[in-house]
Amino acid sequence: MITNFQEIFEVLKSGDKKRLVAAYANDSHTIGAVYEAVKLGIVEATLVGDKAEIEKTCAEHNFDITVFTIVQEADEFGAAKKAVQLINNGEGDMIMKGLVSTDKYMKAILNKETGLMPPKAVLSHVTLMKNPAYHKFLVVSDCAVIPQPDLNQKIALANYTVRVARALGIDKPKVAMIAASEQVLPKMQACVDASIISKMAERGQIKNAYVDGPLALDVAIDKEAAEIKKIESPVAGDADCLVFPNIESGNVFYKANTKLTEATLGAMVVGAKCPAILSSRGDSVETKLNSIALAALVASK
Repeated sequence: MITNFQEIFEVLKSGDKKRLVAAYANDSHTIGAVYEAVKLGIVEATLVGDKAEIEKTCAEHNFDITVFTIVQEADEFGAAKKAVQLINNGEGDMIMKGLVSTDKYMKAILNKETGLMPPKAVLSHVTLMKNPAYHKFLVVSDCAVIPQPDLNQKIALANYTVRVARALGIDKPKVAMIAASEQVLPKMQACVDASIISKMAERGQIKNAYVDGPLALDVAIDKEAAEIKKIESPVAGDADCLVFPNIESGNVFYKANTKLTEATLGAMVVGAKCPAILSSRGDSVETKLNSIALAALVASK
């Protein structure tokens, strides 16, 4: 079982390299992160963008441009569409946002005719987080994409977290459906949905996982809290995955971990034909590298 990001790097170095396609990769932030990933030996990379700008940026920062495949497309939205086309043509295994605006990047991915979305797919966000106060990785969803997931979307979120956890080598991940209370409260929709999904997993409708909920956050990740509250569950106090009931709770958890603790993390958008990295300029190089590694690991499974 993989327990930290360095181990993910080592697994990727020893396997067949997946190819990352970066959309409108004209800027030093994107090129620098991808360059580090290539030099570490965890991916191969194609940069789609203005070749002259890419050459200029590489020269300014002493990046060896020969490690990249470069596809010329000077237009921002055109570069996003070209990156998606390369994925659909089998010339890439994951996609990454470069200097292109998020709306244009997502528009290219979501296009019903030329994009990357399978029929009836749910696009969501998964974060892989290592907090020094917790004894193992946490796979968290959804912190960034779906504002108020309905029951079917929450089922998809649970399955996405299971897939990521299994890519880490966890045979039967423990998924906590998070709510404000571990009691089944009919007037609280998060509790109702969590109860349904928990029972679905019990009946085999969600496979290869233990799923329990509703669980308050303390019960999900703290054995003592679970014991005090007399919650008997294979998930309570030892969760691998946390599925939050809405974007507010998931986003607050994500940002509290990044700003108030020494948590390390990587994140990606899932549900498309391939993992999609949605990094921002504010992300550290470490976070971008971790996100690339996470996407490559999932793409290899």
